[in-house]
Amino acid sequence: MDPIVLAAGTALVTAMVTDAWQSAREGVVALWRKARPEQADAVQAELVEVRGQMLEARRDGDADTEQALVGSWQVRLQQLLRDDPSLAQEINRVLDEVLTPVLEPADQARVGSLVIKAKASGHSRIYQAGRDQTIHER
Repeated sequence: MDPIVLAAGTALVTAMVTDAWQSAREGVVALWRKARPEQADAVQAELVEVRGQMLEARRDGDADTEQALVGSWQVRLQQLLRDDPSLAQEINRVLDEVLTPVLEPADQARVGSLVIKAKASGHSRIYQAGRDQTIHER
């Protein structure tokens, strides 16, 4: 699964329990309006329903339900991306500008750890690793 989708699905479901849920929901619905306008109203209604499930899961300490909801939205976002790979940039924008900012710092760090980003220009080199890394250059 695409790392952006993993992060966006996690951030979306985590944002459901925040006070800024309205703006997060609006950002995701706007994504659907762009990608699949005919489904946007249904997605909006489903997000409201899933938020209720998420609030209940958090209240009950039900991590399994929470993880299932995350997985469900990751699959839906992956389907959007599979149908239209050009949406990767828009999903990333929603993640960076809409979802992540409404999360608590600990949740931001958790979501951010799902995606490692790097940019280079010219003849620059980028080295990324999930753990230890040794580089020998001459």
